[in-house]
Amino acid sequence: MNAVEAAGVWKFYGDFPALREVSFGAAAGGCLALLGRNGAGKTTLLRILAGLARAGRGQVRLLGGDPRDRETRARVGVLGHGISLYDELSARENLELFARLYGLNDAPRRAAAWLERTGLERVADARVREFSRGMRQRLAVARAFLHEPRVLLLDEPFTSLDDRAVELLQGLLAEAVAAGGAVVLSTHQLREALELATHVVLLVRGRLAHTGERTAAMLEDPGWLYRQYGEG
Repeated sequence: MNAVEAAGVWKFYGDFPALREVSFGAAAGGCLALLGRNGAGKTTLLRILAGLARAGRGQVRLLGGDPRDRETRARVGVLGHGISLYDELSARENLELFARLYGLNDAPRRAAAWLERTGLERVADARVREFSRGMRQRLAVARAFLHEPRVLLLDEPFTSLDDRAVELLQGLLAEAVAAGGAVVLSTHQLREALELATHVVLLVRGRLAHTGERTAAMLEDPGWLYRQYGEG
């Protein structure tokens, strides 16, 4: 059974179909790169997978469950455009709050460990509203990994990260895959995504243009996939 499953997913905004009959699966122990130009439907699809939006038709399953169910959500880590941090709380308070929301009984220890892991220990008690965009993104990464999720859904996770932080995130994702987790990663940074990916999905104007294993040709020439399927 796939850890992430989409079957015949449609999404309408009024009469406009943002997604059209999208189906694919992502296995545990793998990283799926979700690719496509702006407006292809990547963020819409990730929001549906995360349970933040409903499909107009079709079905999605995470770890065999409904992504909107509490038990399923407790095993999923999400990093999206909104970042979803509390500006008036400190970095430490943010992580401790999310740890308690996930039902973890060692919230202070988890928060401290992830602040150190993401290089934020020196600003642990500073309010998030004082953070740069890159620091906020590091904290959002810590929040996504905090509860050791079995599925990670990430939308443009490398945004605003410096080279060191990109390397850190790539390492965290590789560790998650090696431990049997499933990662679905959407980004415009093709090389970083394809280095991690075991499989790819390409969306073109809301339709599934390609799905399959990541190949050596894709890794050698990140633009190959777009040219092959008429998006070059």
